[in-house]
Amino acid sequence: MAEPYLTPENLTEHEIEIRRSRFICALAPAGSEEEARAFVATRKGLYADATHNCSAYVVGGERGARRADDDGEPGGTAGTPMLETLLRRGMGDVVAVVTRYFGGVKLGAGGLVRAYGSAVGKTLDLAPLAEMVPARMVTVTVGHVRAGRLENDLRASPYEVREVGYGAEVSFLVAVRERDLAAFPDWVATLTSGEAKVEPGEAVHLRA
Repeated sequence: MAEPYLTPENLTEHEIEIRRSRFICALAPAGSEEEARAFVATRKGLYADATHNCSAYVVGGERGARRADDDGEPGGTAGTPMLETLLRRGMGDVVAVVTRYFGGVKLGAGGLVRAYGSAVGKTLDLAPLAEMVPARMVTVTVGHVRAGRLENDLRASPYEVREVGYGAEVSFLVAVRERDLAAFPDWVATLTSGEAKVEPGEAVHLRA
């Protein structure tokens, strides 16, 4: 069963200093790997003069796509602790970039691991977060006579209408939270006098 996860509401930045090195963490929502990679590229362009721009992202929840990049720091001392911090805090659909300006004092492998993990952790402490809960895309198909009322009631409900298709019948692609899945078919049946077909589809996550 899919698990809930947290995702940032917006971009949050926070800077820490450790033994004269500056660590600037930027944390942002990312709904796809393309969005995550674009954010990393933007930060690298913004801080092109930095010593390192290390990154980590998780797209989806615990079982989603993930990546860590040390960007020249010793292997496993930057991107990996950043990624581990995101996962340990239950994050998903998130990208983090930590920009480092070297201050002249080497931190050692253990010091780097703590510094990069801490930069992400302290930024998470400041970031407004939203909970994402398991859901499923459901296709509802009904005749034209009943479609108008059904659409009005769907749009006034907690269910999210993603697409409407018109053909011999009208189909609605609706996002339904897992907690509502058992009740949803009966709700539709009541509105359509049992004339609608309800077919569950792919698993997704929605805001709680």
